[in-house]
Amino acid sequence: QEQWVESGGESVQGGGSLRLSCVGSEYTYNSFCVGWFRQTPENDRQGVAAINRHGLIRYVDPAKGRFTISKDNPKNTLYLQMNSLKPDDTAMYYCAAMDQYYRTCGLFEGAYRYWGQGSQVTVSS
Repeated sequence: QEQWVESGGESVQGGGSLRLSCVGSEYTYNSFCVGWFRQTPENDRQGVAAINRHGLIRYVDPAKGRFTISKDNPKNTLYLQMNSLKPDDTAMYYCAAMDQYYRTCGLFEGAYRYWGQGSQVTVSS
């Protein structure tokens, strides 16, 4: 299995919280860099958060202070905890892992090879 199994998206009211989860194969989960992206009909896919094997993390500015990316290694699971959700957070969210040969990490999507199927997050006012 080269794709993540993604879950956790749903409709919530503004100010609420959600936690997205992605379970990957050992190969994809152990990529040097894994992350979360989101996409709307109005905007291209945008990096939200990324974490490398050393624990270094990047967040897009709107996510800072509200979103937390984390990993549960025994479960091969990547999480995105989203707090204080806003209507502008409404999007399809994707987890992703970089190709095994990359040794850098960030919010640039070009290096990400393995993708989850997407999980819709809808935040109402």
